[in-house]
Amino acid sequence: MGLVTYLLTLAFTPVRSVVWVAERVAEKAEEEYYDPAPVWRELAALEDRLVRGEIDQETFDEREDELLDRLDEITAHRRPTP
Repeated sequence: MGLVTYLLTLAFTPVRSVVWVAERVAEKAEEEYYDPAPVWRELAALEDRLVRGEIDQETFDEREDELLDRLDEITAHRRPTP
């Protein structure tokens, strides 16, 4: 039965390959989206810009809130669900 099944599903091999590749791409994209390192780097750069006087306190506060919200989202995603 294995040979018959193999022959009958042979036509679907390209589809399975495309699905497999799409799943790997989606996994990688999700991994990068939920990586906190770029957010931490941006927070550090934002603080440097504030210290150098390139941005004002209000701009800093707004962007900092956005980045901290993003870190909260990442933390919530990484937290194991019961």
